[in-house]
Amino acid sequence: MKLKIILPISVLFILLGFTAFKMDDDPFTLLLKKLDDYTSKYPQEKVHIQLDKPYYAIGDDIWLKGYVFDTKTSAPTNISKILYVELINEKDSVKRQLRLPLMGGVTWGDFKLTDSLGEGNYRIRAYTAYMRNFGTDFFFDKTIKIGNSWANKVFTQTKYDFKKENNTDKVTATIHFEDKNGIAYKECEVSYDVQLDFRSVSKGRVKTNLTGDAVVNFVNNQTFQNKTGKIVATITLENKQKVTKSIPITSTSNDVDVQFMPEGGTLVEELPQRIAIKAVNTTGHGEDVKGSVVDDSGNAVTSFETSYLGMGSFVFNMQSGKTYTAKVKFKDGSEKDFKLPLAQKSGYAIAINNTDTAKVGVKIMASESLLNGAELKVVAQQAGNVYYVSKAKMDKQVLMANIPRKNLPEGIVQFTLFSADNQPIAERLIFVSPKNDLINVAINNSSVSATRRGKSAFSFDATNQQKPVLGSFSVAVTNATKVAPDEDNETNILTSILLTSDLVGYIEKPNHYFLNDDAKTQKELDNLMLTQGWRRFTWKNVINNINPNITYKPEESLKISGTITKGNKPVVGGKVMLMATKGTMIIVDTVTNAEGRFVFDNLSFGDSTKFVVQARTKTERKFVDINLDVVPGQIVTKNKNGADIDINVNNTLMKYIKESDNYFNEMARLGILERTIKLEEVTITEKKNPAKNSSNLNGAGRADYIMTAADLSTCVTLSMCLQGRLPGVIFRGNVPYLMRSQNTPMHIVVDGMQVESEFLDNISPTDVESIELLKSIGNTAIYGMNGGGGVLVITTKRGDGGNSYNRYAPGVVTYNPSGISISREFYAPKYDEGTTTSKADLRTTIYWNPQVVSDKEGKAKFEFYNADEPGNYRVVIEGVDVFGHLARKVYTYEVK
Repeated sequence: MKLKIILPISVLFILLGFTAFKMDDDPFTLLLKKLDDYTSKYPQEKVHIQLDKPYYAIGDDIWLKGYVFDTKTSAPTNISKILYVELINEKDSVKRQLRLPLMGGVTWGDFKLTDSLGEGNYRIRAYTAYMRNFGTDFFFDKTIKIGNSWANKVFTQTKYDFKKENNTDKVTATIHFEDKNGIAYKECEVSYDVQLDFRSVSKGRVKTNLTGDAVVNFVNNQTFQNKTGKIVATITLENKQKVTKSIPITSTSNDVDVQFMPEGGTLVEELPQRIAIKAVNTTGHGEDVKGSVVDDSGNAVTSFETSYLGMGSFVFNMQSGKTYTAKVKFKDGSEKDFKLPLAQKSGYAIAINNTDTAKVGVKIMASESLLNGAELKVVAQQAGNVYYVSKAKMDKQVLMANIPRKNLPEGIVQFTLFSADNQPIAERLIFVSPKNDLINVAINNSSVSATRRGKSAFSFDATNQQKPVLGSFSVAVTNATKVAPDEDNETNILTSILLTSDLVGYIEKPNHYFLNDDAKTQKELDNLMLTQGWRRFTWKNVINNINPNITYKPEESLKISGTITKGNKPVVGGKVMLMATKGTMIIVDTVTNAEGRFVFDNLSFGDSTKFVVQARTKTERKFVDINLDVVPGQIVTKNKNGADIDINVNNTLMKYIKESDNYFNEMARLGILERTIKLEEVTITEKKNPAKNSSNLNGAGRADYIMTAADLSTCVTLSMCLQGRLPGVIFRGNVPYLMRSQNTPMHIVVDGMQVESEFLDNISPTDVESIELLKSIGNTAIYGMNGGGGVLVITTKRGDGGNSYNRYAPGVVTYNPSGISISREFYAPKYDEGTTTSKADLRTTIYWNPQVVSDKEGKAKFEFYNADEPGNYRVVIEGVDVFGHLARKVYTYEVK
């Protein structure tokens, strides 16, 4: 008997993906209604970031475009309006954060890689505030390589060798030191510190040999811990200069872990089931293995072999009363035994055939003892939208059904087998190719130039199902001869939205599954689903009405909010004023509600904006407490893509960063290079600015005299701290005067805000970071008439650099939140007729445009000029239309 598709009104609505249900007594329909309510109430967002090229050099800019999707609709989301994008270093420290405004689920921005960064493996992480409710597993998180040739003297190349004695991993690291030109640093002293999981396990000193090699030996006797870390090696050059290099340790052994995973989740005796294999080495990469399965009598039952990245599968029927062992042979010739999972005596299993291009075959199997039992159900769903429902009684051991592929959505689809009491008993994920639902980008290349500095004009037609689409596209053009892409391992809009954002853990070479549409690739992709399939929610939570805790609300705009209290009681109807003292002009006011809360919403300001919040009671009393709502920053979790970490970044990127050197040298020749590193010809010493956060109009720290927090630690009032300690200043009461103009009180500025002269003692000395005295005409002139009696510029402590606020007077706090990052425009030179320039055009990124919009006819165009260097130019177009259809097109042409 075949499974039947049930078509009462309640289920017909499910099949069509609608959210309306007929409420009846069918508990299964109520379960599906719970699923719909669960995912409708708590939709989860996906993020993709498009980068202009696969790796970078110090001095480069990272150009990026962000896409945010709602998993419920697979379309650009209207939930969150702000996207957070972070650049994270190897120490899991956020080096830079952007807050980018989302418009229709799309935004763009850029990072500037200054020469203060070191080379290494960095991460681009992106998320919305709402995504924080569901954990970091589904954040966009990509490892990128950043090389440094421009500001670098020492290059290293490291090779690891592993040995195992008893349970101890012995590691030999051979570190080669050389300069940019490949000349080895001979007989130089090297001190090293080996750290595993931030714990030092070995320290010492060695010397490089005549070939520039230094050998470092260490052991790891904790088998299941401390597998990763770094070697901090400091080499002393001939001129006594010390250079420190941080070399990643991605593994301390060459062990391979092999797992066997039955299709559906559980093995059942006497049922033929597919068993998937996943073999992973200690660096996190798949490693192909082969072997055989033997029973407890030592008889070989079947053989197996992985086909791609350590993944494979085989069909096996476990016999009653027997146990089985897999004898696995590794590529180095060694062997190891693994016990197969134990099988249940009785149960159900699900098997899916996803190889047919027209349909998906579903097979349900049951133990003989369960025949003619209660009714089973199968549900196929994606993101809470149910696309297939079927019910049947097991009147025989095998039931089969075919589902037209056109009825299933693209991407990952979850099949679940339910028992009679609606408990999930087996589950299987499949991947449905998006080829029929993608936007087709037809490029017109008739005006593309193949000459250096030639003008290349592109146009394209965007269609879906042969109908024109209105969409937003981004275009990145790079010289692929200089920036060679790793196509298998690329992260793009298809891999992010359709594949990796629905799977937990590291997905190796995700774009491999999209490059070819053949039977071999489809089998490899199905093995990935069998081994690493995972879903965003569990049926147990749906059945028990357990909903996620929503701590972070979707951000509609920038806002500043908080509570006003007096004596620990809310101030009702209190007056609150918000003033921007730096970066923009904002002066707004409001009143508190019955809980003493206030909100300033729909704000727009940049990163450097400083605010003052002032509060009073209804009767203008200022002795109130202001407590701002400060959202804690997202913690940085361990890199889930640790397998992408490159031990020898500079050497891997050597060809590219040498090309970048030529570009930087040309900029230096023309005098347009921004460079902050120390030059060899001179010694530059810089005194730490004691007033770096100051609002001094002359520039922070440009004053006649400066006092810091260390000078203010022994006083009760601020005027007491300052009397007799500010040169040329006297006090009358608590009001400061310059000795040369004793009839004019000094002008006082606190965090950029002008205050009255008598205000000084309202400020607690412990809250002050610096005080700048301006008394000479050169420093006071910028303040005009207000500077006639001198100026005191007082800066309060910044706390953590902008995410906190500071009180320095009753009813007044300062606040320096992170604001919207302003995106720069990518500069591309124009070479019109008659244009002459001596500047060599050595760009690696030829063109970047994050917003190429197709019109209602689906037509769009863009143009740019080629650079001076020949090569294969690679044009990558990605985008999305208003219905959530995705686009990706890669086109290459040669410049001679």
